[in-house]
Amino acid sequence: MASKLTCKVKVKNPLGLHTRPAAAIVKILQPLKSSVYFTYKNETINARSIMSILMLAAKKNSQIEITAEGEDAEIALKLMVKAFDEQFGEK
Repeated sequence: MASKLTCKVKVKNPLGLHTRPAAAIVKILQPLKSSVYFTYKNETINARSIMSILMLAAKKNSQIEITAEGEDAEIALKLMVKAFDEQFGEK
């Protein structure tokens, strides 16, 4: 049964969602089957696309809504929340 889950996260990185976090997001999602989307300022993008993530231009303290849809949506969401929490290893 495929499920659709959403969750809000805050960008904690001083430089916002720049190239390194964008690459980390894409790498984390690679082995997963679910579709993952980020919504910021009424714009929704595919979280598997580095270019799309960069085009969001989400700065530090931006609120982003993550939507994960598919058979491993729960895992995808957990991994994304953890990655945002840990600033993609940039702490």
